[in-house]
Amino acid sequence: MDDEDSDNKGSTVSYKERRREAHTQAEQKRRDAIKKGYDSLQDLVPTCQQTDSSGYKLSKATVLQKSIEYIQFLHQQKKKQEEERNALRKEVVALRIMQTNYEQIVKAHQNQPGQTEMRVSDETKFQVFQSVMDQLFQSFSNISMSNFSELSGSVFSWIEENCKPQVNILFVNNTLLNGRGREFYSD
Repeated sequence: MDDEDSDNKGSTVSYKERRREAHTQAEQKRRDAIKKGYDSLQDLVPTCQQTDSSGYKLSKATVLQKSIEYIQFLHQQKKKQEEERNALRKEVVALRIMQTNYEQIVKAHQNQPGQTEMRVSDETKFQVFQSVMDQLFQSFSNISMSNFSELSGSVFSWIEENCKPQVNILFVNNTLLNGRGREFYSD
């Protein structure tokens, strides 16, 4: 009977030891998986790739906190990019509408009778453009450029005075009436 009792005790002890060993292995496997997960997270998150000021590896709490902050940053970037994309889509729609309108205007002008003989040569267009640009450059050369604040103030004033549609119409009319572009009127 003693042999049976010692056999039962031995099998009970070995069963308990096997269970304890299995539990220890499972726990070690779980810890290794967690460590591997933290290491992977630290490799993936740019703000976690440096060590702290003392040269030690970042703590798990720091890795988690920096990961959360990085994910929040990515969410903000995504939201900003979606807003920019939506704005660009709206701009594309608006530009397509404008393109369609301009194409209709061009077709309407092309279909008007008697317009074909009044076409302006590219040379004449260039001469008018060059004359207008020369006049703008002459007025721009009077701008003070002694320092940046004076330059920027002068540029804004110059733009307000010289880049109005009325002023540009006068430049074009003067150009056409005073020599350059006369062939436009003589055609």
